[in-house]
Amino acid sequence: MPSRAIDPLFFAFQQAVAGRYSLERELGRGGMGVVYLAREVRLDRPVAIKLLPPELSAQPNLRERFLREARTAGRLSHPYIVPIHAVDEVDEFVFYVMAFVDGETLGERVRARGPLPAADVSRILREVAWALAYAHAQDVVHRDVKPANILLESGTNRAMVTDFGIARVASVAGETMAGELLGTPEYMSPEQCAGEAVDGRSDLYSLGLVGYFAASGTLPFTGGPRELLAQHITKPAPSLALAASAAPESLVAAIDRCLMKESAHRFGTGEELADALAANLQRKEELPVPLRVFLDRRRMSAVVAPPLFGLMMLMPMIDTMTRGGVPITARVGFAAAVGGLMMVGPVIVLTRRLRQLMRHGFGPGDVAGALRTMVERRQEEFLYEFGPKRSRRETVLRVVGWSGVAGLTASLGAITLIPDAPDAVIAATLLSSYAAAIGMIVTIRWQRLRKGKEPLLAKFWDGAPGRFLGRIAGVRLGQRAMPADRPTELGIAMNAEAIFDELPKQVRKSVGDVPGVLRSLETHARAMRARITQLDASIMDARRASGRADAGAVQSELLRDLEAARAQAEQRLAEVVTALETLRLNLLRLRAGAGGIESVTHDLAAALALGDDVERLLAGQREVERVLRARHKEPATPV
Repeated sequence: MPSRAIDPLFFAFQQAVAGRYSLERELGRGGMGVVYLAREVRLDRPVAIKLLPPELSAQPNLRERFLREARTAGRLSHPYIVPIHAVDEVDEFVFYVMAFVDGETLGERVRARGPLPAADVSRILREVAWALAYAHAQDVVHRDVKPANILLESGTNRAMVTDFGIARVASVAGETMAGELLGTPEYMSPEQCAGEAVDGRSDLYSLGLVGYFAASGTLPFTGGPRELLAQHITKPAPSLALAASAAPESLVAAIDRCLMKESAHRFGTGEELADALAANLQRKEELPVPLRVFLDRRRMSAVVAPPLFGLMMLMPMIDTMTRGGVPITARVGFAAAVGGLMMVGPVIVLTRRLRQLMRHGFGPGDVAGALRTMVERRQEEFLYEFGPKRSRRETVLRVVGWSGVAGLTASLGAITLIPDAPDAVIAATLLSSYAAAIGMIVTIRWQRLRKGKEPLLAKFWDGAPGRFLGRIAGVRLGQRAMPADRPTELGIAMNAEAIFDELPKQVRKSVGDVPGVLRSLETHARAMRARITQLDASIMDARRASGRADAGAVQSELLRDLEAARAQAEQRLAEVVTALETLRLNLLRLRAGAGGIESVTHDLAAALALGDDVERLLAGQREVERVLRARHKEPATPV
């Protein structure tokens, strides 16, 4: 067996640190150093060692600067910064020892899985922003924030900033100041590209580029080093919304602000950026047991498998009847009967299962939300396993699927045109059906996962079919459980609907569409809560902007308008919840025989009018905020 060549630098460095560190392998290499995985002998722990290349350490100014800056970074102690254990020099070798983080870089994660979900991007950016805010408070500017310098720890997914190798103490004048370029061109700030003095806001520009890359898989500027430097200095960065249309508004606004050319227009500190990203964080909570049981694949197969099996067997059965001389009317009747059973059977099974789910306080909308959560998790797993580009396995399945469709079409044509089709044609039809079904179903599912599309079944449960099944399953259901995490308005609506279901049939017909009005009010309340959350984020951003020295009258007016819109939204929310509560109480009185139908019908009319007002308010406020947001993005006029 031929022996592997030993890197002379690895061999020489290992000899120099023998007895203290045992080098295992090279982890990475760049212009400013080589990183090795090693074990610290005395403490018997894994560490990462960054070595300044000997050709650079031979230059006294670079050697001294590396040691000084490494020692500066070594003073940083933060949960999201990779700690430096030691800074040392042995003979011609200058190096520092840091904790080994078992995981991958953000760049490796995106290249392997494609763009990350918005919630993950926001979480990673927040953690890095906190780390940078801490470093900036110690007068340390990183100056090389990029995906390769952000480690994602296995198990916890914690983001940790590393490689302060070209960091600078902001208060130190002289070296690495104006006129000197250090960093990675793709992720350098305009002032860094121009060789000007930098501060913490330069790191936030670079972090904005990191977020742009993580959310879209691309960068706003491309080209050679000189082209990149020129674009960072002169060309406005395109909005993230153009490269990642599904990114939420809060994430787009935060990243777009980081990428402003003038540092004064960016976030002032990492904490401000972290606060702006908070609105986009979504907790991936465990699905409740009733929803997991309802959506369990094995149980769902009992609903889906019989119709598919019956559909595949129907053609051979019709062919057998044709050969036996069965009249065409009988064949058509048989096909209709089998088709009806294939449609009705699954509906009955599904309705029974949905009824059980509704007893636990869940409904079709919860099923749709659970499906979206499950598909989001499967998408992450799929991208991790297969990567962002189509794999060979997918290509093979696509070919199998389309070949099956072609074979099925040809076989069905032969059966139609040839009365006494041979058994081989029937067998070919069955095989083609199986191939087409398997290949096309898997191919379509994988395509939707890769593109991050909403699951079709979620649309089914959120739409008219899901609501129809919910009404059937809810007939005479009786008392339902109430999950603890329900919003107030949903709890009131569900309780009121249960009371309505207990009323005599004739009374229910007399009062009108109570369930429809209840659902409408609950939907409006949910929309108002979402609106208040959006306005809170906008108000927080506007307050920071109005506190700047260069804030003008436009910023102050913006803040007043946003606060007035929020107060109006809160008032409408209170009115909607009050209408729900009033309707519920009158239904209680009606059930107890202490109230009349007229009071309920009056409540319904008032609720419908209130719903129309809420719709107009939401539409008007959306238009107002669009104008305000456009005005807010304009540079503030100094006063």
